[in-house]
This record gives sequence, structure tokens and C-alpha cells, in this order.
Amino acid sequence: MAEGKRTPAVVALIVATCLVAANMRPTITAVGPLLGQIGDDTGYSPTVLGLLGAVPLIMWAVISPLAHELSRRFGMSRAVTWSLLVLAVGTVVRSLSGPAASLWIGTIIIGAALAIVNVLMPAAIKRDFPQHVRGMMAVYTALLGGVGAIASGVAVPASHLELPSGEAGWQFALLVIGLALLPFALGAWGWATRGASHGRQSGRPRGRTGIWSDRVAWTVAAYMGFQASTFYMLLTWLASISASTGRSAVVAGIDVMIYQIFSLVGSLVLPLLLRGRAERMVPALIPVLGIIGVAGLMLAPRAVIAWVVLIGLSSGASLAMTLTLMAQRARDPDASAALSGMAQSVGYVLAALGPVLFGWVHTTVGGWVAPLVLVLIVMIGQTVTGVFAGRERYVLEPR
Repeated sequence: MAEGKRTPAVVALIVATCLVAANMRPTITAVGPLLGQIGDDTGYSPTVLGLLGAVPLIMWAVISPLAHELSRRFGMSRAVTWSLLVLAVGTVVRSLSGPAASLWIGTIIIGAALAIVNVLMPAAIKRDFPQHVRGMMAVYTALLGGVGAIASGVAVPASHLELPSGEAGWQFALLVIGLALLPFALGAWGWATRGASHGRQSGRPRGRTGIWSDRVAWTVAAYMGFQASTFYMLLTWLASISASTGRSAVVAGIDVMIYQIFSLVGSLVLPLLLRGRAERMVPALIPVLGIIGVAGLMLAPRAVIAWVVLIGLSSGASLAMTLTLMAQRARDPDASAALSGMAQSVGYVLAALGPVLFGWVHTTVGGWVAPLVLVLIVMIGQTVTGVFAGRERYVLEPR
């Protein structure tokens, strides 16, 4: 490709990747601050609301192993495009007024669509930016957290907007937030990848034959599971914890936004840490900051902002580290897609249990100390797993 044409093509890929990243979390992160309204409207208990937060994670666990095969059969770029279209359908279905089933069906569709894109984007970044995986992964992860943070912060105010028919409500808020950037992502991704091959990939399907018995893959999967479980427990319940200290629903939603803003900062800082001989220990050290923050939230909950900052930094760096491991621990994009699918499937099985267990412990024991102890245990597990994930090993290779 000529240099004059190459630069616009690279810019188009960067813009498209960023817009896809911007649509990966708003449909999920806007739910937590609205749980109170959803519960009041539907009569669901905290445990059932926790299950609602876990549905996307369950779908990610179930659907993720299929993403690699879809990529091989139809092409990575086309699989992402169709998944974005399905995401739009799920967002509309979830916001339909009427039967409560639409809330659950729409959430299931959203989870299935996001599962495919979750798996394929780390492999796409390895394919499209082979010399800049760490930097692009940091930007991608930062946008996950940043746009997700904005969605959390505006969810409650959007639900209180006055429309001709009355107050907007949570369905309207979820619809507008979920669709705000999605058409732009579809257009940009379709344009940037229009010349990509959509045919079946040739060669032995490496990920189908060995990834599930690979020790490195299981290490990455465990790290993924601990990281994601922590993130979604706090994403789902942080607003409720904050409100229990006397803060209003709007301010509690802003606290969740702050949590995700500092997750963005943690994502951007990670590439600076992955340098030199200390790189091996970075996966194990990242959760320590979160452990301090959760302990502070238990001991001095009224200083919630300070603890949210620490937890957010740890959370963002943890997610960026997880996605980077999916690219670093594979030799090529196909192996990366296989690792990503396997790790996310296993990881989200663990993550899906988090919000439900958190809600169950809160309902059973009362208060927030006991469920926060659960978060601490998970973070300690991430630290231990990080010691092994930091070793320079590759999947699908003889030891």
C-alpha cells in the first residue's frame, strides 16, 4: 500500500477501534445507578437485581468460546460488524415498556453481542497494530472505562428528564445511553475494514485443539476471572454502598462515574509500568492498590471518594493488564483470538457469580462489610494468580 494511502487507512482503523471501544460498556454500566428505580418499578429483590447484573457476564461465559470459530468462518471484521448490529437490537428490546420479559431478553441479547466483540477486539488490535499492541490496548481499555463512566454518571439525570409524556424513566435512559454512539461505531468500523478478508481462514484451527489444556491459558483465564468479578461486583453495587452513607442517588451515580474515570487513568498508566525487569511483577502488584481501597471502604465508608479513586486505578490497570495478556501470551492473532475466547469464557463464569453472591451476602448478613470481605478475597486471588501470569510464556507452545 502506498504511504499516502496507508496513513489515512491507519487513522481510520484507530478511529474505528476507539468508537467500538466506546460502545462496549455503556449498555452495562448505566444499569447500576438505575437499580433502585428498576427495583421499585419491577418489585425485584436485591438478589434478583444482582442476577440482572450477572446476566451479561453469564452470556459472555457461554458465547465467548464461539467467537473464535465465528472469526475463522466469516472473518474477524465481519463478525464484529454483525455483533454491533445485534447490540443495537438488544438495546431497543431491553427498553421496551410492558412485559418484564423484555428487560431480561434484551439484556441476554446485549450480553451475547458484547461477548463476540469482547473476544475479537484484542485479536483485532494485535492484527492491525502489531508494533503498538500495548499503546492501543491502553487506549482501548481507557475508552471502555471512560465512556462507561460517563454512562454511569448521566444515567440517573437522564431518567429524570421531563418529556411530554412525563418523567423519562429508566427505560428511556438505557435506550438513549446505549444508542448514542453505536451508529457512529458501525459506520466507522464498516468503512475502516471494508477491504478486509471475510473468508474462512485456512490452516489448522489451533485454538480448537489445544487451548483448553494449556496451562498459560488457564493462568490468564483465572486472572481474567478475578479481575472481572471485582469490577462487576463494584460496578453493580457501588452506587448502593455510596447511597448508604447518606449520599443522594445522583451523587452515588457520580461516585460510580468517578470510579470508572480513575479506571481510565489506571488503563493509560499501565504501559508506563510494563517496562524493564519489573514488568513480570506488575500483574501481581496492581490488585494491591484495590485491596487498600476496599479495606478503606470497610473501615471509613464516609471517605468513599478517596477509596473509589484507589479502587478505580487498580480496576482500570487490571482490565488493561488482562487484555494485554491476551495479546502478549499469543504468537499470532489467531492464537490470541483463541486465548481471548477461552479466557473470557472461564473468566466470566467466575465474574458472573460476583454480583449475585455480593447481593446474596448483603441480603443474608446485612450491611456492606461482609460482601466487601468477599471482594477482598477475590482481589487476593488475583494477586496470587498475577505472580504466574507475569511470566513470559506463550499459549499453544511446547514447554
